[in-house]
Amino acid sequence: MSIGIALLGGFILLLGGGEVLVRGAARFSKTIGISPLMIGLTVVGFGTSMPELVTSIEAAIVGAPAIAVGNIIGSNLANSLLILGLAALAAPLAVETAALNRDCRVVMIASALLLAAGFTTGLGRIAGSLFLLLLLGYVIFAYRQEKQAANHAADIPMQPTERYSAAAVAMPLLPILLGMGGVIFGAQLLVQGAIALAELAGLSHALIGLTIVAVGTSLPELVTSIVAAIRKQGQLALGNVLGSNIFNIFGIGGVTGMVAPGPVPSEMAEVELPLLVVVTLLIVMFAISGREISRREGSVLVLAYLLYLAYAINRA
Repeated sequence: MSIGIALLGGFILLLGGGEVLVRGAARFSKTIGISPLMIGLTVVGFGTSMPELVTSIEAAIVGAPAIAVGNIIGSNLANSLLILGLAALAAPLAVETAALNRDCRVVMIASALLLAAGFTTGLGRIAGSLFLLLLLGYVIFAYRQEKQAANHAADIPMQPTERYSAAAVAMPLLPILLGMGGVIFGAQLLVQGAIALAELAGLSHALIGLTIVAVGTSLPELVTSIVAAIRKQGQLALGNVLGSNIFNIFGIGGVTGMVAPGPVPSEMAEVELPLLVVVTLLIVMFAISGREISRREGSVLVLAYLLYLAYAINRA
């Protein structure tokens, strides 16, 4: 199989599989009675990060840890600069106080912890287990907070979840399984093609992971965020990016550390990780100013990403 077919086929399967997976998960969440307030945080944000998860694990297993770590960092940079910037250009993104007080803080903490791990232990099993525990704690905390907010808004206790037949619960599982299969196979093709391309062009695995693989596996977030912004659902667009960034660090970083522990490449620890912390702070500043991310601020984010790409390519 040629490199071009592997890369193109991987991108298509990742995008299609991720789309089917998210749609199926959303239906399943509604069927079993999960609050719609949690869909944007878990199903959309975490679901669109499934390509990054499978790609990073596959890269780590086949002995390309630079692509695995680069995919995590590169995806968060792409989410924060390119995707959030393009979404804001499509329509200004309103920011609620709850997102600032909870999700933005968690993203900042996650970025700082990844930076600390990069300069100390790397993505080892200790850091990996800590990240997974923090992800679990964050999801539980967010769910309880959203549930309390819903109860307060309705001023009535939540009713017991309606019971459904086994067939009604099982039906939405089919697209989830199909989507997962597409994501897994697409990730395998993408990693194989990326490694072959790096060796053929003389480029480092780190650069391929930070650019081609990172942007390719971020396509679900890109599509979801832009469509949400156009439909005046700015909170969904912002929540998608924040949730994806949290899952990339705590979830993907945690699993990668547990499955294939290893150090963070020195060039990423010295450049990309500090940059990620700065970018995260920049997003929070934009969100605080006027409680929205405007088109002007969106253009700044996109320009910053293009400058970073130019630097990364020149560095290679």
